[in-house]
Amino acid sequence: METEPMENMKIAILVGSLRKESYNLKIANALIKLMSGKLIPEIVPIGQLQLYNQDFEDNLPTEWIDFRKKIKEFDALLFITPEYNRSMPAVLKNAIDVGSRPLANNVWNEKPGAIISVTPGRLGAFGANHHLRQTFMAVNIPTMPQPEVYIGGAKNLFDSNNELVDKSIIELLEKFLAAYESWIAKNIVK
Repeated sequence: METEPMENMKIAILVGSLRKESYNLKIANALIKLMSGKLIPEIVPIGQLQLYNQDFEDNLPTEWIDFRKKIKEFDALLFITPEYNRSMPAVLKNAIDVGSRPLANNVWNEKPGAIISVTPGRLGAFGANHHLRQTFMAVNIPTMPQPEVYIGGAKNLFDSNNELVDKSIIELLEKFLAAYESWIAKNIVK
């Protein structure tokens, strides 16, 4: 039986690159423009989070409190990541760690998620994508299995106004978003 997509699903978008001209951020912004009115996306900043240290749990940094509270507001997650040394960037792993503690209050728990990996290289950040999938298992993010999206050659996908102009990538992202809406509707916990 087909599940009807839900209305007004709040989507947290976490971008694993802090660079001002990040290709991952450009893809996130392109995705937001392609999203249907059923999805309410918001890019959630992660660069302000101190490195996870369990000692801080006794005196929580304000940034951790705000981040954990913010993530709890969302119905679903979308991670857009580059690849650093065949894995995810430290800033993204740190955000996951900050949100996952204490375990009884894991803010990621049961929120349906998906991953898009983006790189100027040819492999589409395959390693980062799969390391992130492994991490999702540990924090209980049900992860959309298909379509997998690995975007390589990112520097050639945008015009001088940072608009996504590659028609094949636009079609891929539209297909991804249709599957993502369906995935969320089937896996959302209200």
